[in-house]
Amino acid sequence: MAYAINDDCINCGACEPECPVSCITAGDTQYTIDEDACIDCGACANVCPVSAPQPK
Repeated sequence: MAYAINDDCINCGACEPECPVSCITAGDTQYTIDEDACIDCGACANVCPVSAPQPK
């Protein structure tokens, strides 16, 4: 099961460098996760200050 970033994202960028497969990218107002590339490790969720990455 992949992770997805919900609307709580504050665009802080904490998650992007933590992703071991580089599937997180910056959007205009929030970060996004390529669900096809996500390996469900949860590294992004562990560093997010607002718990925006959630299992889909």
